[in-house]
Amino acid sequence: FLCFPETHGISFRIQISVKELLDTDVLLKLLFHLPVNYPSTLPDISVNSDQLTRAQCMEVKDKLLEQAKKHLSEPMVHDLILWVQQHLKDVIKQSATVCNEKTTLSKGTEDGIWMLLLHLDHMRAKAKYVKTVEKWASNLRLTGRLMFMGKIILILLQGDRSSIKEYLILQKTSKIDVDSGGKKCREKMMSVLCETEVQSQHKRFQTFEVKEYSTLEELQKEFETAGLTTLFCEFVPPLLK
Repeated sequence: FLCFPETHGISFRIQISVKELLDTDVLLKLLFHLPVNYPSTLPDISVNSDQLTRAQCMEVKDKLLEQAKKHLSEPMVHDLILWVQQHLKDVIKQSATVCNEKTTLSKGTEDGIWMLLLHLDHMRAKAKYVKTVEKWASNLRLTGRLMFMGKIILILLQGDRSSIKEYLILQKTSKIDVDSGGKKCREKMMSVLCETEVQSQHKRFQTFEVKEYSTLEELQKEFETAGLTTLFCEFVPPLLK
């Protein structure tokens, strides 16, 4: 599965399974985004796995980027995949010890800036719905975008982790829309596509804005400007199917 390769480089997904300590398989989903001037520029990598914690996925990603730096200016994806298959065990072992130290010292992750990407199925009472979302974002000091493209409705938010969590509760429990009979109802058709800590390469949105896009390219540009190409490639094209 590829994103527009012409101008923005190429993104592709690889799934590999790695034998773990107790001989269970760990399924790793790797998303590589190769910039146009790859391999003289490092690829953007995202790592997901149902069997690993978020911290372990981040650790694997960091280690992969360290390896990538050693291979700069030569094609490296194949080497990186071989490396992860051989060294996943060690990375996970290390990250387990690091994790334990971190949690006792501070609850660091609670305070960082987080990002949330939501997909809504529809809005019947659009004007009122939009106003409510704007009000919540402003009250919770969240920035980002409410994005409409064709039938796709996305909400991308950035802010304190506690505010993001509170927003999710509001979105799930408030009577924010109306049903087909015009009665107020809760949002039942929402999916959380991604909830993650904002990384250094992501740009922060300064404001919360409601925007309409006429093409997928326009929508992709919005994500790219925010340094979120990988997020776009991973979650948005599947919604078009």
